Amino acid sequence: MKPAVKIQLMENLKFLKLAAAIANLETCLRQARESGLDPSEFLLNITDLEVMNRMENGRKRRIRQAKFPLLKPVETFDFEAAKDFDLQLIKHLLTGQYIKEARNVIFLGKSGTGKTHLATALGMEACRLGARTLFTTACTLANELIEARDEKILSRVLKRYAGYDLLVLDELGYVPFSKEAAELLFQVLAERHERKSMIITTNMGFGDWTQIFGEPTLTAALLDRVTHKAHIISCNWESYRFKETLKKGKQK
Repeated sequence: MKPAVKIQLMENLKFLKLAAAIANLETCLRQARESGLDPSEFLLNITDLEVMNRMENGRKRRIRQAKFPLLKPVETFDFEAAKDFDLQLIKHLLTGQYIKEARNVIFLGKSGTGKTHLATALGMEACRLGARTLFTTACTLANELIEARDEKILSRVLKRYAGYDLLVLDELGYVPFSKEAAELLFQVLAERHERKSMIITTNMGFGDWTQIFGEPTLTAALLDRVTHKAHIISCNWESYRFKETLKKGKQK
């Protein structure tokens, strides 16, 4: 490549803000010379690098914006300890097809069984696949909605929550809600019905959700929407945290 052409190419790459192409230009030019690549192959190689770089940066940005409390990928989950876990289902969920179909995923089970870990893992994979994701606890969301109502910005907040491709709602059932909080949560969940996906973790069976939301009619309407076409996973295995506590006790 002529020096003048190379200089102009670099200027064009800078103008187009193709950071990966700029960083790898010399390597790609050398490989092109050594391998005898034609111009189209050289162009494909350098644009592939740019695409991969932008995809990785986008994944990192979506994970950061999702606000996961801890990054827990699926590879770190102990499936051997999860008795009767449907591995085929988790593999299917990792493809993100449920998001395309606007279906929910609900993890039911006692504390310490890894529900949050699984929800986070699916959320991280959704970010990799390009889905705009948010992780929050049910209590945090309820408090935010009440504050938004008091500050008269509720419609704006509801619109924001409706916009996420995937909403991960953790720890539903750990704290009962006031009548106002239950009604506001219902608005968020009902708005997403058959439009956008949710992942919900809860320590309470569906028959006990009236204890969370109070009003039986509202609870029934909410369950009807949330469980419609949902993937429901019962986490009935022994608590990991309890097993760790017993193990430490024996060691002492």
